[in-house]
Amino acid sequence: MIEFSELLLRYAEEHSSPGPARLAHIQRETWLKTAYPNMLSSPLQGGLLRMISRMLRPRNVVEIGTFTGYSSLCLALGLAEGGQVHTIERNSELEAMIRDHLEGYGLGEQIILHLGEALDVIPRLPLPFDLAFIDGDKPEYTAYYEALVPRMRPGGIILADNVLWGGKVADPQACDKDTLGIRAFNEHVRNDPRTQQLMLPLRDGLSVISVEVQLMGKH
Repeated sequence: MIEFSELLLRYAEEHSSPGPARLAHIQRETWLKTAYPNMLSSPLQGGLLRMISRMLRPRNVVEIGTFTGYSSLCLALGLAEGGQVHTIERNSELEAMIRDHLEGYGLGEQIILHLGEALDVIPRLPLPFDLAFIDGDKPEYTAYYEALVPRMRPGGIILADNVLWGGKVADPQACDKDTLGIRAFNEHVRNDPRTQQLMLPLRDGLSVISVEVQLMGKH
């Protein structure tokens, strides 16, 4: 079995189509100006987000955890005409950086920033959701998922980041609250008859979850 070393990851990045220059700018700014730049999506993950969005051509996208806007931009690049990304960030100190990054690409009307708690914001967003990306508070993953699933269109996709959590999810000795939250989420999704899921070992783990049923009636 191949171990995914940094050398192989760089090789994979070099053999994948590059994103817009604006993404590289956001990446540089994030590493220079934030305390935890490793929270940023990797170029490989960003490429997958762009590709999934382009395949789905979504009208309503929900993102939980904006950070500095890198993944928001990736998701927006596949929007259908008139589509929008509603991105939710709880840390108001990041607002100026987020707006600078996103408005600099000319997507001010397509990416809507909501500051606050995702569980408060989600019920106020337009339905149905075509695509959702979970990258927020790890102990809240299951609650985010339960808020999203009934609001997704049939065949809609939920993406969940960090589902391997540095390998801790498979370590029975790991019992910090973030690990417990991710582990509980993974088990919850695996046992949910409403969805089909595929867990990919991309970077820190990414689950691709297809919602098979519509639960809230007509939207």
